[in-house]
Amino acid sequence: MIRSMTGFGAAHREIDGARYSVEVRSVNNKFLKATVRLPDDLSSLETEIETAVARKLHRGSVIVTIRWVAGGASLAARIDTSAARASIEQLLAEMPEEIRSRCTVDLATLLSVPGIIGGDDSQAFVETARPILVSLLDEACERLIEMRNREGNGLLAELESFGTRMRERLDSVASRAPRVVELYRDRLHQRVESLMKEVGASLDESDLVREVAVFAERSDIAEEISRLGGHLEQFFDLLGGRDDEPVGRTLDFLTQEMLREANTIASKSADADITRAVVEVKGLIDRIKEQAANVE
Repeated sequence: MIRSMTGFGAAHREIDGARYSVEVRSVNNKFLKATVRLPDDLSSLETEIETAVARKLHRGSVIVTIRWVAGGASLAARIDTSAARASIEQLLAEMPEEIRSRCTVDLATLLSVPGIIGGDDSQAFVETARPILVSLLDEACERLIEMRNREGNGLLAELESFGTRMRERLDSVASRAPRVVELYRDRLHQRVESLMKEVGASLDESDLVREVAVFAERSDIAEEISRLGGHLEQFFDLLGGRDDEPVGRTLDFLTQEMLREANTIASKSADADITRAVVEVKGLIDRIKEQAANVE
């Protein structure tokens, strides 16, 4: 199945006055690379979140951002009042007398100070938040996958177009290849016969046959055409697959093999028409390789 590596998904939920949110973004990468951004009091869940992402996604650079905002009873239960009092007292102690009387404490800023939100029940909070965040992560990943699938449909249309055009060029090369030896034989025969007449000698057909046979063996591209055709069939099989297995890395490897065969055909053939067709084939392979870099 063709699926893009670029996508975004988000999920939110409010429970007991606390709002949890999970956002998942992904861009191209040769392998799966997950980066998890968590609040400090949920940092122990990082490895678990990475593992959950790996179960859903197979390739791409993925950034997971998790936010938690407390409120109401949930906030009151999480405030370490002793730490808050100590922070205020330390701040006032360091403040000059002339401005201390005019100082006010911004509660939102105070709550952002490390250690204020947490307290002795931090592990209990992690256990409460774990199933909520795992559920939200699943939702966000599913939405990201939906977006990847939509973009994958566009990639599929382009890749199929490139493959169809490559097949047309390869068919023209296959039909032209047998004529190359015939044309070489005719040209060689005319050239040698003309030279023989100039010196008053006769043409030895056996010598001509040997020369043509050497040329035919040296320029034979039937095997390369067959292998490239096989790679092309595998390419279309990958595009038409209906399972959820990622195919991006396979496509990338396949384009390397395609290019290897196309280069061999170009080096062995001395025919201008075949050379032009192979140049187009190589250009299409490069286009496929570029798009394969976007496929999961």
